[in-house]
Amino acid sequence: MKNTGLARDYLRRARVRLAALDFLFDGESWADVVRESQEIVELSLKGLLRSAGIDPPRIHDVSKILVAEGDRLPAELQCELEWLADTSRHLRRDRELAFYGAEDLTPSGFYSRADAEGARDGARRVVEVVWPWVVG
Repeated sequence: MKNTGLARDYLRRARVRLAALDFLFDGESWADVVRESQEIVELSLKGLLRSAGIDPPRIHDVSKILVAEGDRLPAELQCELEWLADTSRHLRRDRELAFYGAEDLTPSGFYSRADAEGARDGARRVVEVVWPWVVG
C-alpha cells in the first residue's frame, strides 16, 4: 500500500533541510553539512520508496533496496538508480563519524570544505531528482 502522505512529508522536510545546509556551510561547519546531507538523502530516498509502495526498513542506507526494487520505481528514474544508491551508500559511511567523531578524530578537524561541498551538492541533486516523482 502506498503512503503518499508520508512520502510527501519526507520530501518536504528534506527540502526544508536544504536551507539548513546553507546555514551550516556559511558557518564553515563542514562535519555538520556532511551529517545533515546524509539525513536529507535518507529522507528523500525513503520518500521515493514509500511513494512506490515499498516500506523502507529502519536503516540509514537504503541503496540495496533501491537497486533490488528498481523495477517498482518510475521508469524515468532507472538511469539515476545507481547514482542515487552510490550517494546513499557514500554518505552513510560518514553518518556517525561526522556527528560523533572517534577517539583519535574530531569531526571539525577531519571534514573539509570540499567534503561539505560534495555532500551538499549530492543532497541537493537527490532532492531535485526525487521531488517530481513523490510530490508531483
